[in-house]
Amino acid sequence: MVQIMLCGCQGKMGHVIADCVAARDDCRILCGVDINTESKLDFPVYASPADAAEKPDVVIDYSHPSSLEGLLSYGLANHVPLVIATTGYSSEQIARIHEAARHIPVFFTFNMSLGVNLLAELARKAAQVLGGQFDIEIVEKHHNRKIDAPSGTALMLADTINETLGNSEVYVYDRHSVRKKREKNEIGIHSVRGGTIVGEHEIIFAGRDEIITLTHTAMSREIFAVGSLNAAMFLCGKTEPGLYQMSNLIAE
Repeated sequence: MVQIMLCGCQGKMGHVIADCVAARDDCRILCGVDINTESKLDFPVYASPADAAEKPDVVIDYSHPSSLEGLLSYGLANHVPLVIATTGYSSEQIARIHEAARHIPVFFTFNMSLGVNLLAELARKAAQVLGGQFDIEIVEKHHNRKIDAPSGTALMLADTINETLGNSEVYVYDRHSVRKKREKNEIGIHSVRGGTIVGEHEIIFAGRDEIITLTHTAMSREIFAVGSLNAAMFLCGKTEPGLYQMSNLIAE
């Protein structure tokens, strides 16, 4: 039975993960971490990982970028594997995640959905075939309470395409302030925020007289919760430090 510390347990994703865990018999939530410690959950909730009296096998984090330092400190001090599913990190914070992975196992990806990661691989293949001939645009849509824009997933998709094309592309987030033709080496990234959209990512390859689109639509948050739990089960028991992602889980 894998014992999980759930950071961000009082948030929407935290509740979804708790519901998913309740339906499984191979893991349980040992304790939670949240700025709101008053709860009716069936496990203790602490204000920070360092306050926890229990020792988990693995930590799943769906909290906030501001909690990263405490999370990494806890993982490093207690040699506990971390599944980091929070988005909106700065480049400096991502560098700290990579540094922590030199000392403990860390599972870090911008999207925990298996389908999204397949979308990234399809985008890679499309860029190999169409690169240089087709204009590339990415449109991401999320609910009106999402704070960061563009989404981490949109940036992950753009990075995947850009790496395939030799990192020759330039990201353009806003066109209204510049009146000029589109450059050939641009990847346009556009954000839509509204209603209760769980998440939609569309990659557009626009060529001469033809358009190819790749799209992933999330119908519920449960797909991310299941991905996080699968990552936790994958990471649990690993003793070698390293930075793991969805491709590692799929390969195993």
